[in-house]
Amino acid sequence: MRVIVNGEEREIAEGLTLSRLLEELELAPERIAVELNRKVIRRADWPQTVLREGDRIEIVHFVGGGFGGKLSAHRLFDLDRSS
Repeated sequence: MRVIVNGEEREIAEGLTLSRLLEELELAPERIAVELNRKVIRRADWPQTVLREGDRIEIVHFVGGGFGGKLSAHRLFDLDRSS
């Protein structure tokens, strides 16, 4: 089944949860926020959020730094770790 992750189409297994997708992408859950079909999904809901054909997922990675130690968000563009 196909979903869109940060603007890129991906083939994923049927029944895959948001948590499992993030594990497959090797992303640290404590450093990201996830939006599914334009709605922010709480971290506590990731394990029971089953992805569906055509879902649009946006993943934002938080990085510390800058004046006063405030967090800034950077979108992850290259999620394909196979290359």
